[in-house]
Amino acid sequence: MTDDDLLAEAKKAMTGAYAPYSRFRVGAALVTRDGQLFTGANVENASYGLTLCAERVAVVKGVTAGAVGFDRIAVVSSSGEETFPCGACRQVLHEFGTKAVIVAADEGRPVTHLMTALLPHAFGPDSL
Repeated sequence: MTDDDLLAEAKKAMTGAYAPYSRFRVGAALVTRDGQLFTGANVENASYGLTLCAERVAVVKGVTAGAVGFDRIAVVSSSGEETFPCGACRQVLHEFGTKAVIVAADEGRPVTHLMTALLPHAFGPDSL
């Protein structure tokens, strides 16, 4: 799956976002090392701390389906700007070995960022 394909899947996933409070819709598409695809969209809650990010929704869908070796994730939002995973999502993506994050503005070219750059000095299983 190409980066453009992955971004297209993230855009499709964004249509499933539940964002009545912020109106900030996010979609994510996560691909495993063996080519399986899992998507997610943000799900807001009136108790804001209970909001789920699109990236973590995709990870949870993948893990509950038995996938734990993720390759890369594409993230898009309704803002039209590059949207990066929050710190909590970066930590969860690191936990499952995600290598890269692909972001793009609506009409921009996709840019790939390595997880090691987005989450330097990460805490993981080797830290225990």
